[in-house]
Amino acid sequence: MQFGFTLKPAHTIERTLALTRQAEAAGFEAGWLFDSHVLWRDPYPLLTLMAGVTERMRLGTCVTNPGTREPSVTASALATLDEVSDGRMDLGIGRGDSARRVLGKPPITMADTEQAITVIRALVAGETIEYEGTPLHFPWTRGWTLPVWVAGYGPMALAMTGRIADGVILQLADPDLIRWFGAQVREAAAAAGRDPSTIRIQAAAPAHVGPRELGRERTRWFPALVSNHVVDLVNKYPREELPPALTGYITDRTGYDYLHHAEVGSSNAGFVGDEVTDRFCILGEADEHIAKLRELADAGVDQFNLYLMNGDEEEQVEAYGRDIIPSLRVS
Repeated sequence: MQFGFTLKPAHTIERTLALTRQAEAAGFEAGWLFDSHVLWRDPYPLLTLMAGVTERMRLGTCVTNPGTREPSVTASALATLDEVSDGRMDLGIGRGDSARRVLGKPPITMADTEQAITVIRALVAGETIEYEGTPLHFPWTRGWTLPVWVAGYGPMALAMTGRIADGVILQLADPDLIRWFGAQVREAAAAAGRDPSTIRIQAAAPAHVGPRELGRERTRWFPALVSNHVVDLVNKYPREELPPALTGYITDRTGYDYLHHAEVGSSNAGFVGDEVTDRFCILGEADEHIAKLRELADAGVDQFNLYLMNGDEEEQVEAYGRDIIPSLRVS
């Protein structure tokens, strides 16, 4: 299993870079940034700086969207960053949650997302394509292979991922749900004539090493964040097409304030109980993290992406590098 981490760009630039250096030294192989340009700092200048203070770590957005980032602009930014980093960029992309909703706009369609992926990947590769009736080509790039990870839970998102993407980002650490979603992605890949084993699965979720009660309070915001996507799903698909372990906890949800998005102690999390927090996150002492990560690996997870925004960030990176990552590498 590989390990990544995600930051929301709310820290000072100095601390963001210090955490990036520390994480690479601790054994993390991927560094990701949220892209919600109103709530937090713009990720692309930060990714440029992160590339400059790392040597091996892959870097990317977790996740951007083609509604607030026009695809040819995103492609140009990533091709440039591939040049800066010597080809270490990944694209994490979705329909757009907070980045769109704080503008008073809904997420975009899956069809537009799929078209954007095709455009971005081709332009970064140095190809000439036709986009909205106009031929486009980056004459200045040597061409780079851009891994694409799609974030989503719905049947259309998972089917599209299986057809065209390199990986899926699943925002939860529940092994049973990972198996359920992963099976759909692999079935879609097989139906498209692709080798299902080539599609990578990323579990993206908070983790907190320490007393479980403290960890719950530090991470309860996360199931509340996930609930935004779950509400979209139950409004679009019959509940019987979705696993109760995903949809059952939103019964008492009353709303969501994006000004307190991904925030420890957020009032958004008032409806979230301990059981779902334990399932969606990784909590407890180091041995409990190791045990759950092994379950996730058995469920098909290739990369665990630690949402590093729960307080004590430096201490958490240290604990993972000292006690957890080596155990998973050995096994």
